[in-house]
Amino acid sequence: MRTTAQKSTTAAGAVGFLVVMELGSGILQGWLTPLFSSIGEHHGVSAAALNWISAAYLLATVLVVPLLSKLGDIHGHKRILMVSTAIVAAASGLVAFAPNYELFLLGRAIQAPLAVFLPLEFAIVHQRDPERSGRSIARLVAALTLGATLGGLLAGFVLDATDSLSLTLLLPALFMALCIPGIALFVKETPLRSAGKVDYLGAVLLGGGLAALLGSASNLTAWPPLATTGVMLLGAVLLAAWVVSARRLEHPLVNLTMLLRGGIGLPIIVAFLYGAQLFGAQAPISVYLRSDPATLGFGFGAAASAAGTMLSIMALASFLGASLGDRVSRGIGGPRSVALGGGLCAVAYAGMILAPGTLVTFVIWLVIAGLGSGLVSSTLPTLVVQRAAADSVGIASGLYNTARTAAGGVAGALFALLMSALTTPAAEGTRAATEVSFHAVWWICAGLSLLFAVAVLFIRPGKAATQQDPRAPLAAASPDALEPIN
Repeated sequence: MRTTAQKSTTAAGAVGFLVVMELGSGILQGWLTPLFSSIGEHHGVSAAALNWISAAYLLATVLVVPLLSKLGDIHGHKRILMVSTAIVAAASGLVAFAPNYELFLLGRAIQAPLAVFLPLEFAIVHQRDPERSGRSIARLVAALTLGATLGGLLAGFVLDATDSLSLTLLLPALFMALCIPGIALFVKETPLRSAGKVDYLGAVLLGGGLAALLGSASNLTAWPPLATTGVMLLGAVLLAAWVVSARRLEHPLVNLTMLLRGGIGLPIIVAFLYGAQLFGAQAPISVYLRSDPATLGFGFGAAASAAGTMLSIMALASFLGASLGDRVSRGIGGPRSVALGGGLCAVAYAGMILAPGTLVTFVIWLVIAGLGSGLVSSTLPTLVVQRAAADSVGIASGLYNTARTAAGGVAGALFALLMSALTTPAAEGTRAATEVSFHAVWWICAGLSLLFAVAVLFIRPGKAATQQDPRAPLAAASPDALEPIN
């Protein structure tokens, strides 16, 4: 029998490894952003075609995240995490050495299981120790946030140092490959299993419906109106078919009773609203920082490096907010912590509109927005997992992640359409952005922030039934299987 000290050391090693792994996951998610132009030159594609680097990944995530999350609930979250990591490592290798742009995009799409890391890790830490899962979730989210910041900063330096795009793209593949034995050694399998088989039809209907809606929304200005409408209708039909199918099955991909009346429906809606303002505002903020006030009458005319630094400061503020999220949540309660984060975001957006001031003043608003986003991103997932059935934490976390990501894609497309409609004629028949277009986006984001800040206060306390100790069904298991993760 192991001593308490030995168990504590093993548990600390497990959660520490997951934090390091999530730091690497964040680095990979931010790695490609500064490399877009080099990728375009390497494969000989236009700037417009580079939009598919993000779109291919985003569309694939809504297809695979619910499925892999459910597979984790049924077959074990550690096992699916290892499989997902192996897929991401192989796909990253394809991205690094793809001989043409088509295979590059295929590799980018196959990297989609990267988005299921967090839901699976949430399930692992929650099943091991429900009482302290909030602290572990906050650490994981903070590591992801910091990793994304580091990825955006480091990739350019690595490319400059090696002068090799393939080698630069290969580094994330090597890291992911090293994570596979680390998972095997340091992470214990979750003991509880969901009943039933995988609802593959439900996965196709749900993923296909979301992908159709997200893809059409993301291409509102690029596709012909008839094609956009047709794909949107197809998405709606697929989602309707998914609801009908889920109501008829004993063990559907997503338990609609859990979603609608089991306590996680409202947190998922809050996640959707949060994702819409978080991801939808990123591009306008970056463009505003670089806009030349001498020609446009607004903006700060910041160089690319300076704008990147300002956005990194915002990301670091988000990291700080995520690091403090569990402490704030334990002090004032999870819903109030999310509401506080939403309020800070709303104040920041209003400040960007009403008092942009100097670049230093604008950065202050970015820091406030980052702190608010960090509080929300570290606390909201805990509200989801605490209200999910003990054997369905994976799929509940997957739905949270999918809702947030899908909302960001839709908001980005709709905001781009709004801003293009608010342009003004410029020289030689071109059109220029107006300050009103940026303000319109930020007012919408402020409204979304206030909306989810109010909505989250109506979340009911978690039911005792969903907080049962997941180790109870395994009373006969070995003592090592019951070690908690701190």
